[in-house]
Amino acid sequence: MSTTESGSGFRFRLATAAAAAVITLSACGSTGNNPGTTAQQPPTAGMKPPTTIGPGEGALNLIAWEGYTDNSWVVPFQNATGCKVNHKYAGSSDEMVALMTGGGGGQYDMVSASGDADLRLIYSGDVRPMNPDLIPDFTNFQTYFQAPPYNTINGVHYGISLQWGPNVLMYNTTKFAVAPTSWGVLYDPQYKGLITVPDNPIQIADAALYLMATKPDLGIKDPYELTQKQFDAAVALLKQQRPLVKKYWPSAGDEINLFSSGDAMVGAAWPYQTNTLKAAKKPVADTIPTEGATGWGDTWMLATNAPHPNCAYLWTKWVSTPKVQAEQAIFFGETPVNKLACAQMETLSPGSCRQYHADAAGSYFDTIKFWKTPIATCNDGSKNCIPYSQWQTAWTSIIS
Repeated sequence: MSTTESGSGFRFRLATAAAAAVITLSACGSTGNNPGTTAQQPPTAGMKPPTTIGPGEGALNLIAWEGYTDNSWVVPFQNATGCKVNHKYAGSSDEMVALMTGGGGGQYDMVSASGDADLRLIYSGDVRPMNPDLIPDFTNFQTYFQAPPYNTINGVHYGISLQWGPNVLMYNTTKFAVAPTSWGVLYDPQYKGLITVPDNPIQIADAALYLMATKPDLGIKDPYELTQKQFDAAVALLKQQRPLVKKYWPSAGDEINLFSSGDAMVGAAWPYQTNTLKAAKKPVADTIPTEGATGWGDTWMLATNAPHPNCAYLWTKWVSTPKVQAEQAIFFGETPVNKLACAQMETLSPGSCRQYHADAAGSYFDTIKFWKTPIATCNDGSKNCIPYSQWQTAWTSIIS
């Protein structure tokens, strides 16, 4: 999320065509939520990760989303390891990708990349494989986040998952006495002027997800791997939606304001908005519709030329523990990948575990198609899929 929101730390993950260009010739090897097994090999695939963590180098330089290096868990880490944390906050996935050019340029060690940046970083050769065996809590991660397709290629881990969130359908309960069950409400003319959706090209995937269920003849299998015909259908649907939209929201705060004022009654959201509005006693709820949902996941990735790799592994161990996972989840408003963090969340903020789906069953993740950057090579090896740069161009035409 490219606009950092004061107070919540949420940010809108928005990329530009220039940054997306690097991946248009690359290959993705996964369908749905299964780790890739047929992908083109990334440039750093042959770099063997360490089998042990050596002494810390005394420093750690991070590129992070604002809120990901709060003193409540950074200071204890520094005291325990001697690794002094220096951070560079990035406001967008594009900025992260740019800062990581040249494998971190010999300056940066790690980046807290989102799913819309991971493949760019992997296929540009700017991040290197990591060894999950060096992260004790890795075995406590939800199964999906041990090898999601946005950070694991051909069984090789190019980072360690951190936190996540689903994109949900939020609605005003006074307008909808019965919870809506389909994303179709966002395309229904009877709600004209009451609808809000993110201002983000990846929103095309949400339209594609809806078409997967409603127009199976299109043959969409993965909302991020679209042929020209499938892509055109999703874009056409969003252009039909355009007159119905009250506002395309650029930040979580904007959507909260729209629902608070009553200007919007239904829209695509994150659990954060729902929880914030509920805390303010606003009549809202959210749901995962029958068609499923998209979602985002963040990953700590190791720069190819990281100057402090041992401190980087020590940091990854630290932020993967239940206590720190819970602290970040509560502080930032997202969901930990470590299943053991749930109890810690309840201690910090009773009810938060269920609020943020931290206790979700494994089957819950089957309903979510997590973000991954669209690239030109389809899962079947053909070059028929539409790359992200064209998604951005299309999005401009949709909202203009």
